[in-house]
Amino acid sequence: MIMKTIQFKTNIKCNGCIAAVKPHLNEAVGEEHWKVDLNSPDRILTVEAEDEQQVKEAVQKAGYQAEKIR
Repeated sequence: MIMKTIQFKTNIKCNGCIAAVKPHLNEAVGEEHWKVDLNSPDRILTVEAEDEQQVKEAVQKAGYQAEKIR
């Protein structure tokens, strides 16, 4: 599979939220392959991954939501 950049709108709101999703996203896609823009009103999660469903499930495991935007 080919890695692609995927962006998600999330309900991640702060550094505490990022700390909660971090272990799940690190396990799913690797530490260097994701970031959350807390300055964006949509709290954009940008991920380099093969499978968008895997990313959504990792975020949901931490108790948050991710909706693909592109």
